[in-house]
Amino acid sequence: MDVTIGGAVEPGWESVADAFRINFDHGEIGAACCVYRDGVPVVDLVGGIADPETGRTWDHATLAPVFSTTKGATAVCANLLIERGELDPDAPVARYWPEFAANGKAGVLVRHVLSHTAGLPVVDGDFTLAEALAWDPVVAQLARQTPRWEPGTAVGYHLKTFGWLTGEIVRRITGRTLGRFFNDEIAGPLGLDWWIGLPEALEPRVARIVPPITPIDPEIRELMDAVMAPGTLIGDAITGPSGLFRYDDMWNTRALHACELPSSNGIASAPAVARMYAATIGRVDGTRILTADAVERATQTFSDGTDRVLGAPMRYGLGFSLYPTLNVNAGPGAFGHSGAGGSLGFADADHGIGFGYVMNQMKVGLSVDRRPANLVRAVYDCLERA
Repeated sequence: MDVTIGGAVEPGWESVADAFRINFDHGEIGAACCVYRDGVPVVDLVGGIADPETGRTWDHATLAPVFSTTKGATAVCANLLIERGELDPDAPVARYWPEFAANGKAGVLVRHVLSHTAGLPVVDGDFTLAEALAWDPVVAQLARQTPRWEPGTAVGYHLKTFGWLTGEIVRRITGRTLGRFFNDEIAGPLGLDWWIGLPEALEPRVARIVPPITPIDPEIRELMDAVMAPGTLIGDAITGPSGLFRYDDMWNTRALHACELPSSNGIASAPAVARMYAATIGRVDGTRILTADAVERATQTFSDGTDRVLGAPMRYGLGFSLYPTLNVNAGPGAFGHSGAGGSLGFADADHGIGFGYVMNQMKVGLSVDRRPANLVRAVYDCLERA
């Protein structure tokens, strides 16, 4: 595919640029990729079209919705509070949020929430979209409801509830919403183009998300429809509450950009994602977010097994996805989070890597998305040749 690629690549990292370019032969519309090594950017690439409706090109000012890559930012916020001694991962959630103890949740620990073992992957009840975006109605329901399984005994991806649960814990401790805390304590000091709750003035910079293409093979389409059907655990976790959240054009609306969904609606540039992760494992322009001890604690395995929601092997630390769940091509010490449709952010302290990839063509299906896989493989190939 003939596409304009912009940006810079340091000597020795050309393979990442090659992989980035090849991705446009595999359905990429617009994207950006950034890699930090030892606190310094070595890859900073942009290419393609940010908005297929207008033809606007993707440049270094472009931002993109990153879906569950947002969870990595939320996890950094929680682990910063743990590092400061304001949040105890082994304490009951109810210590910080007393109402949460209702209906068998008095023993739910903070680490259960962060490691997706709290048994609350779905928000029960009926909601309007306005209620779901307003925060308080959803967290009040989560405080009332009963876990789907005994907390701590099984892992099940809390696809959206992770953000409401973790965000409310942060709010109870700090008096600030997760988005405000992230901006004050992480994005601001590091100068990140990353928001959880986007200011309206920045809307013109946001890439237009292109929903996933429906599989042509009728058998695959039928299987996916059955797996994602309302009433299934995965279907309700992905689209809930009340089936309001589907991977369609709603993610291009101001309402979805303006609210705070700390699991799902972060809007960022690739350099912001890479820079944040680089600052969790080392200094970036003199700033480091987490200490080495905090990273070691956060990246211990707190849950590992067949996920009750996704039906696949999953492995989590304190909010972070760990190898190999994170990306099969990443190093065994890597931690971070991927997002629906393809986006990815991670750090690898063993190699001094901070990585960020964002895009606008979503891909959701039964196979591995080759775009981030290609980029990560290229990063480690470059490391091996260095």
